[in-house]
Amino acid sequence: MSWHPQYRSSKFRHVYGKAASKDKCYDCVPITRNVHDNHFCAVNPSFIAVVTECAGGGAFLVIPIKQTGKLDPHYPKVCGHKGNVLDIKWNPFNDFVIASCSEDATVKIWDIPNQLLKRNITTPKKELLGHARRVGLIEWHPTADNILFSSGYDYKIMIWNLDVKDAVLSKPVKILDAHKDVVLSMSFNTDGSLLATACRDRKIRVIDPRAGTVLQEGSYKSHRVNKVLFLGNMKKLFSTGTSWWNNRQIALWDQNDLSVPLLEEDLDGSSGLLFPVYDSDTHMLYVVGKGDGNIRYYEISPEKPYLNYLMEYRSHLPQKGIGTMPKRGLDVAACEIFRFYKLIPTKSLIEPISMIVPRRSESYQEDIYPLTAAAQPALTAQEWLNGINKGPLLVSLRPGSEAVNPLPQFLEPEPLVKATGLSQQQGGGGRISLEDKQKPREMEDGRKQLKAEEKLPKNEQMCLSNGFGIFECPPPKTENELLQMYYRQQEEIRRLRELLIQRDVQIKQLELELRNLCMDTGNH
Repeated sequence: MSWHPQYRSSKFRHVYGKAASKDKCYDCVPITRNVHDNHFCAVNPSFIAVVTECAGGGAFLVIPIKQTGKLDPHYPKVCGHKGNVLDIKWNPFNDFVIASCSEDATVKIWDIPNQLLKRNITTPKKELLGHARRVGLIEWHPTADNILFSSGYDYKIMIWNLDVKDAVLSKPVKILDAHKDVVLSMSFNTDGSLLATACRDRKIRVIDPRAGTVLQEGSYKSHRVNKVLFLGNMKKLFSTGTSWWNNRQIALWDQNDLSVPLLEEDLDGSSGLLFPVYDSDTHMLYVVGKGDGNIRYYEISPEKPYLNYLMEYRSHLPQKGIGTMPKRGLDVAACEIFRFYKLIPTKSLIEPISMIVPRRSESYQEDIYPLTAAAQPALTAQEWLNGINKGPLLVSLRPGSEAVNPLPQFLEPEPLVKATGLSQQQGGGGRISLEDKQKPREMEDGRKQLKAEEKLPKNEQMCLSNGFGIFECPPPKTENELLQMYYRQQEEIRRLRELLIQRDVQIKQLELELRNLCMDTGNH
């Protein structure tokens, strides 16, 4: 179905993948040969970390992001594990802290120095000893500082509070014991209040991590799930797996009803795993095939058909794992909306793949860069453990921008209300609608347009968008000129309506920010 889509208007319809030139790649990197189904690579704007081959224990490399080209064969490693490293993840709020887990049943937290590594790092900042068997997955909480989730082959998910002075932690703050087999995948929703898991028993679960309760549980006989992913605030889950006939398969689920998928589609007959990656800012979903060189990408919409196929990046070099750059590390001048780091063990190569929106203008393209998650936590660890939920701090990718306050999260999406009815809605609990959360770009556009118009003289503000002034245009003499004038006026009316909507949204946003400030001062 999604392979033959009808024409639809989308600014991401022509996105294409561009592989970096040889001098921008990372060469001679001894990539791990471990067969575990993980990414084996973690990236932030400062470093790229990759699991490597190591005799007598497990290790990974941490390479400065700008240090491309050939890697010194004696380059220092981070090697403190006694078994193979299975997963690595950067702290989303600190570019110099990374977590790793291993077959030795431990999770370790490492401090990476700001300067170039000169010797191996063997002593971790913290060591987490709670699992009885090897630890296969780790995930940082998306909005709370120093909260880490780990999942092991003892079928347990453990929640760790790293906001303590102890160097060795043996007791997690919470143990989730809802699984009867190995957890294959974990994913948080936007504010980190829910956790979705895929298990080897073929079941998808949605869990309240603080209460430890399973809110939803479901399996579908024709879909053997491997990876699961929350689709931001869409109230949907996306999973990859295999069908009865061992075809690679994707499925879309309603997060509140996991009995039957909303959509199920076979992709191909390859045997490699499919890694799903979702960009909640652009609503684009990337499906990366392990063992092949393809990256399929889709656009997610809230209405049917939900999944709109865009394009496929193809390469003859198969990838073993993949790393993704956070949005704050992208090159906005090149209209880059996503960047993958592709692990190619056959050539000992890490190849960056940039997903680019083709634009002629070299200026900042605000319509493809809505506000995105910043590198500051919205909550402390204790606040989250006490039951507080908060969405991520948002920041503009425009150079020189600063983070803004997070908007309160809504459990149920509500329709956009007019600014006149805002006071009544605020009196009912102070929540904002999902549409407001997903329209920060329009708010920013409105602010900038208002400022620009205030600076213009009145006679210039009367100009139409196509450059003709209202009083300068001669009257139309032919039917063709009359039609052209009519279309120009229609376009101007449409533009003015959009401006009015943006002003309403801006007023609403400012009132919400004012109310949030009043609530914060009242709490203190």
